[in-house]
Amino acid sequence: MSSQQEPRRVPSTLGGLVYLIVVALSIVGLVVVAVGPWRRGVSLIGGAMLLGALARAVLRDLDAGMLRVRRNRWVDVLMLGAVGTTLIVLASVIPDQPS
Repeated sequence: MSSQQEPRRVPSTLGGLVYLIVVALSIVGLVVVAVGPWRRGVSLIGGAMLLGALARAVLRDLDAGMLRVRRNRWVDVLMLGAVGTTLIVLASVIPDQPS
């Protein structure tokens, strides 16, 4: 065992990087909802969730980082995918309200 420790990489897994991307896209989506066309912002958040679901589906458990919430990978994929799909569908089917 050496006296020098290897510096920690931040994020330390590919899943951690994808997680940060999902969070960043969600924040951008919230800003778009607040100041611009809400449908585009909600769709962006939904797309971020779908990206997270895809990454969780293909990454090994050791590489999933903070995307790994539950022991069963497919429950994580199902939950992220369901939320993402629901947000995108709702953003596209909710009718415009009269001014």
